[in-house]
Amino acid sequence: MTEVLLTAPEGETLPVLLVADGDLGGLSPFEQGLAAVAEFKGKAGQLLVVPGADGRTARVLFGLGDPAKTEAMLFRGLAPRLAAGDYRLDGLPERLDPTQVATAFALGGYRFDRYRKKGQAKARLVVPAGADVAEARETAHACDLARDMVNTPANDMGPLQIETIAREIAERHGATVSVVTGDALLDENYPSIHAVGRAADPARAPRIIELGWGRPGAPLVALVGKGVVFDTGGLDIKPSAGMRLMKKDMGGAAHVLALARMIMAAELPVRLAVLVPVVENAISGDAMRPGDVLDTRKGLTVEVGNTDAEGRLILSDALTRAGELDPALTIDMATLTGAARIALGPQVIPFFTDDETLADEIAVASRAVNDPLWRLPLWAGYEEALDGDVADLKNDPDGWAQAGSVTAGLFLKRFAPPGPWVHLDIFAWNPKGRPGYPVGAEAQAVRALFAMIRTRFA
Repeated sequence: MTEVLLTAPEGETLPVLLVADGDLGGLSPFEQGLAAVAEFKGKAGQLLVVPGADGRTARVLFGLGDPAKTEAMLFRGLAPRLAAGDYRLDGLPERLDPTQVATAFALGGYRFDRYRKKGQAKARLVVPAGADVAEARETAHACDLARDMVNTPANDMGPLQIETIAREIAERHGATVSVVTGDALLDENYPSIHAVGRAADPARAPRIIELGWGRPGAPLVALVGKGVVFDTGGLDIKPSAGMRLMKKDMGGAAHVLALARMIMAAELPVRLAVLVPVVENAISGDAMRPGDVLDTRKGLTVEVGNTDAEGRLILSDALTRAGELDPALTIDMATLTGAARIALGPQVIPFFTDDETLADEIAVASRAVNDPLWRLPLWAGYEEALDGDVADLKNDPDGWAQAGSVTAGLFLKRFAPPGPWVHLDIFAWNPKGRPGYPVGAEAQAVRALFAMIRTRFA
């Protein structure tokens, strides 16, 4: 990973002058003329490269918009638009957190180039005064890990690869690891994880990965992430268009591993239990069928109405395991429903909780770090849509309820530990590119959840 944040200049640095909307009075006559030709006015995100007499870049102008409203994440759009070289910021408003500005620049410098023959040099930034460089780097590295995992195709990001990444994180931070794989899932009472993943090739056998970290006696935070490395839909097979991006269906696993890495690196005063059920929802003669009734770790039976609603099945066992550990807070993350995208689109992530205090804390953290989240209700009136015909409940709710992301959350609520719990239905993808947000994997909600946890357990 190329480090794009510098603590001090390592040679010549080019200035990036931050210009408020309409405030061009500090520019030279040449720069004012150039700005007029390019229609640069200092609007948020505008960029203008100013050449010197030798034709090389002398400095860069970057629009702040209204300085009283500028958000730090604006600087995500700066890094990918700069030529390779070292830069510094001139005129950063005092109200902006320099650590968040540095984090934003680093996030914007991300590129997924694993399959490129030659990587491209990147722009680097001498961080603003007062920035916590270590925190900015750890945040960017963790988010980039999640993006790399989601971007990597399923042939190179199977269950074993996710397990390997989990082990590497554990080794780096002194965490413990246990893994239950294949038919041993039945012996250890993870029947739903086994049922969903048993159709895969033995080399891609289902498993549950559990990491433990932290000082004894500290409050326990349980992180649960959906790890479907590829989702064909099972026997209720997806059409080709719906299957094209299903390499990203392990996004929940990638996100909780990234969040865990951030918590460990910051040495927050908590214990962690990270639970990652990892499967491939494949098709074979041993695949689960519509109409099958599955056992779960909690003892509830689930009628399979649709084999493409598999994520909630593996999460049911993992959430039950989390409850056995008596957590003070439980967070689950999953690329769970298309209904969430219909409700809020790809950029805003819905979260579900019945805990009012937790909901308020998440909303405050979301705004503080510019990580967009929005609360949706666990509407009790839809619970009966989950009632099974021949089992305790079913994985495909009755159509009259319509609110697919809500009913998915209600399904998980049946298995969630008592106490504060939140479910996030992430997308983990940018379908449309914009500066700093390239088409492809996106780390969502991780920064907000980290900020919330750090404040809650301070």
